[in-house]
Amino acid sequence: MPAWLEQAWQGKLSLLELTSAAEGLVRAGHPVAAVALYRAWLRVPRTSHDHLAWFNLGALLAQLDDPAGARDAYLSAIARAPGFLQARFNLGLVYERLGHSDAAIGQWRTVARLASAADPDGRALKLLALNNLGRHLEDLKRYAEASAALTESLLIEPDQPDVIHHWIFERAKQCLWPVHEPLPGLDVDKLWAHTSALAMIAMTDDPQAQLAAAQRYVRDKLGGGIRPALAQPRAHGHRRIRIGYCSSDFRQHPVAMLTAELFELHDRSAFELYAFDWTPEDASPLRQRIKRAFDHFIRIDGLDDEAAARLIRSHEIDVLVDLHGQTMGARPGIFTWRPAPIQITYLGLPATTGFPFIDYVIADRFLIPPEMAPFYTEKPLYMPGVYQVSDRRRTVGPTPSRQACGLPEQAFVFCCMNNNYKITPAMFDVWMRILQQVPASVLWLLADNEQAPENLVREAVARGVDPARLIFAPRTSPADYLARYALADLFLDTFPFNAGTTANDALWMGLPVLTLSGRTFASRMAGALLTAAGVPELITFDAATYERRAIELANRPDELAGLRARLAEAREASPLFDIPGWVQAYEARLKELVAQLPA
Repeated sequence: MPAWLEQAWQGKLSLLELTSAAEGLVRAGHPVAAVALYRAWLRVPRTSHDHLAWFNLGALLAQLDDPAGARDAYLSAIARAPGFLQARFNLGLVYERLGHSDAAIGQWRTVARLASAADPDGRALKLLALNNLGRHLEDLKRYAEASAALTESLLIEPDQPDVIHHWIFERAKQCLWPVHEPLPGLDVDKLWAHTSALAMIAMTDDPQAQLAAAQRYVRDKLGGGIRPALAQPRAHGHRRIRIGYCSSDFRQHPVAMLTAELFELHDRSAFELYAFDWTPEDASPLRQRIKRAFDHFIRIDGLDDEAAARLIRSHEIDVLVDLHGQTMGARPGIFTWRPAPIQITYLGLPATTGFPFIDYVIADRFLIPPEMAPFYTEKPLYMPGVYQVSDRRRTVGPTPSRQACGLPEQAFVFCCMNNNYKITPAMFDVWMRILQQVPASVLWLLADNEQAPENLVREAVARGVDPARLIFAPRTSPADYLARYALADLFLDTFPFNAGTTANDALWMGLPVLTLSGRTFASRMAGALLTAAGVPELITFDAATYERRAIELANRPDELAGLRARLAEAREASPLFDIPGWVQAYEARLKELVAQLPA
């Protein structure tokens, strides 16, 4: 190394020799020395190819987790060769890491505009730029721009399964119907074949289709999900059962909102609690509360899946609980190593995960009737009351006025605060017919992004409904969101993806929820909650009955008042909100599972 460094300093190394020497240092485990070598060589401009050395330096610094240094190196490369598109693409990645979204988007747009699809290298780079634009713009909820980028990508190369499933989900989030809009080279059947498991549960009530989507993910992304098991199927024999919860959602997130009190109420004389966490820090009071609830709170975001699994195994966890399934932030690769003898999925994905390495899914007999269990790769772990735990400590803000929320004072307010992608054209048809048959009514919906309200208003007009009867609520704090429910008269649930946490919140606030239950987990969530709350008459099983019941309830104020009174009682004395009882029943199930393991 000293000889190379001296030669570089003296200008005696060619670019090829420099690159070869630096690659040798990296292979030998000395990337920092390779950085020093590049810096020595670049201290004085020498050739028309200096931009390549700056590019290589930028790539090294990015690998060494120095995004600011990588940015400066890529900028130096671009200053010397403005048309060097690979450097611009990498610079976009670095800007993203630095949190400079607009700068990242600008670089990728430039690459997408300038790269030529006529030659293989330019085509590949153009697709990378368009796909990164789509991904990042989706993260920013700029769905129309994201869809445009991915559409351009698919018009160049239709056979991109990952791009297809993001494109489909982005259309669903915008309520841009039909969601499965054919493109050249992509017919409807192919689009359905590449719909993700999470998007699929909002689009079909077919349990076989959901199972197939989940298993396709396991095959394509996890190589079948089979690895050597780290933990043997036997009890570790500790005085307390060790239970680990794995998530990137220990923050202001629906899963955390439901589970916070569960963690707090675990019997510490019988259970030792571990959190294996890769959550982005949000400094929320809920995250701090969850941290305090665990005996051990261990960050694993710096570990790859195998290392994380080995760490979990080293703690001799008896029961490992996945709170993700196939949702954003999931790390199923950890579970493929089977670091615990019992592995359970809970709450994250309201469907089968398709994971052959997950043993159980927490359920109740309404949620997953025994006859539907064959459509789950997991065995249902039945709870006696309801599958869903919740939190009695949720904070409620002051009740706003209808005027402050843009609601008419005298109107009957139907509401649905579910995510926009859960709204389907078929259910929207039903809602519009309900509005037409209840003249003095409005529909209050969540404005989850800029595009969805525009598209829903257009769809309402096409169905002959005055767009002024659709009122949109922006996202707000959890406490103020809960307070809004006091202004609504009836919650209209979505199908085939019911309200989950949202239904729990509405019922906690005493708002009746009318649901349509089908055959799948997602389409039976609200029905399970209503059964536990003791108001099964709010469950319907076909669209015609759902529509008729909504109209009846809007015209029967006494019946609605009676339902509200029963929900107020349910808050104090129903299985739905008996959280200590839920935790005791859950712990009993876990003790049974551990007792069944060989010693």
